Amino acid sequence: MRTAYQYRLRLTPQQQATIDEWIELCRRQYNYRLADRFNWYEQNRCDINACPLVCHLPELKDCPDFYSQKRDLVNSKTLFPEYKDLPSHTLQDVIARVEKAFDRWLKGDSNGHRSGKPRFKGVGRYRSITFPDPIKPEHINGRFIQLPKIGKLKMILHRPLPDGFKVKTAAIIKKVDGYYITLSLQDATVPVLTPDAPNLNTSTTLRVNNIIGIDMGLKAFLVDDSGSYEPIPQHYRKAEKKLKRLQRSLSRKNKGSNRRKKAIKRVAKAHLKVSNQRKDFHYKTAKKLLCQGKHVAHEKLNIKGIARTRMAKSTHDAGWSQFLQVLSIKAERAGLLAIAVNPNGTSQDCSSCGNKVPKEIQDRWHSCPGCGCELDRDHNAAINIRNRAVGHPVLKAQETPDGIPGVTEKPALYA
Repeated sequence: MRTAYQYRLRLTPQQQATIDEWIELCRRQYNYRLADRFNWYEQNRCDINACPLVCHLPELKDCPDFYSQKRDLVNSKTLFPEYKDLPSHTLQDVIARVEKAFDRWLKGDSNGHRSGKPRFKGVGRYRSITFPDPIKPEHINGRFIQLPKIGKLKMILHRPLPDGFKVKTAAIIKKVDGYYITLSLQDATVPVLTPDAPNLNTSTTLRVNNIIGIDMGLKAFLVDDSGSYEPIPQHYRKAEKKLKRLQRSLSRKNKGSNRRKKAIKRVAKAHLKVSNQRKDFHYKTAKKLLCQGKHVAHEKLNIKGIARTRMAKSTHDAGWSQFLQVLSIKAERAGLLAIAVNPNGTSQDCSSCGNKVPKEIQDRWHSCPGCGCELDRDHNAAINIRNRAVGHPVLKAQETPDGIPGVTEKPALYA
């Protein structure tokens, strides 16, 4: 089993200066190695629809890869002796990041999805360094952890390290409110949970009992198939007034002045607080769902597409993508599944009879003229999502264990 714990660091001024210097050297090395790959790409590329009969390109050189650039680190240390103070594997990790970013731009990831063109890291844009070597048990003593070429660092041990786990890697991250260390832990004796999909050979009632359907929205963060809802917190919109004031104050400061640096730090802290609040809400909501011991079915939304519409600010404020990622990871750890279903028609179809009841975006109440089903729009969608997850587009109320409640009065939330 592999997991990660993050702790806050309490560093001495000398340790802070050392880490800042190392991060800056890694940033320069990242930009240099990325520029080396860009130069190769521009000098050796030729459009397939415009290739001349006689090649006019200079003598082709080999593509810089991880191993060739890693061997060239010796020359970097000769020309710039300050690189000798960094651990060798930390510098090699910088080249690994360059190769990953460059390959995902040209080739794509394992699923074939290509990323955008990598960008050079400006000052303050490179914020972490990695120590890929495993940390020996004798190098962890209570709240202190010993890293190569920097010595012992003090951690705020808000939770103890689990017994039996070995520290495989460590990464120091610089945030606006301080320094953090992320420890990657592994224990081969703990099996990795691989939950199975719902068994199609069991009865329909049993499978419906083991799955929760949720419909995510912007009026309520989510509504489940029982009709209960989770109100949306809107952390960014609540902090928008303060952020506007801080940003206006920042715009008045002279570039390069110390006051501008302090104003930048105030703005960054305000944004970090919003981010932490949103992440805390996502983890607590995921735990609340998974504590019921059931699989969770949700819509497979095109969140990037929705974020380009007029609902962009509200979509980013809700953080659906981060929530679904947290839900998927936590469900796997609990031996459960987060099942993504086709979202087409979940709000339009009746969850009782399956007839299509057209609605506009402003229509928040589902009223079926065929069977007389009266439900909130999101509640109706959550039931449809659950039914699709078990393989049945429509399940009548009398076939489910508790029945689909025929609500005739609007809940207080939608009144």
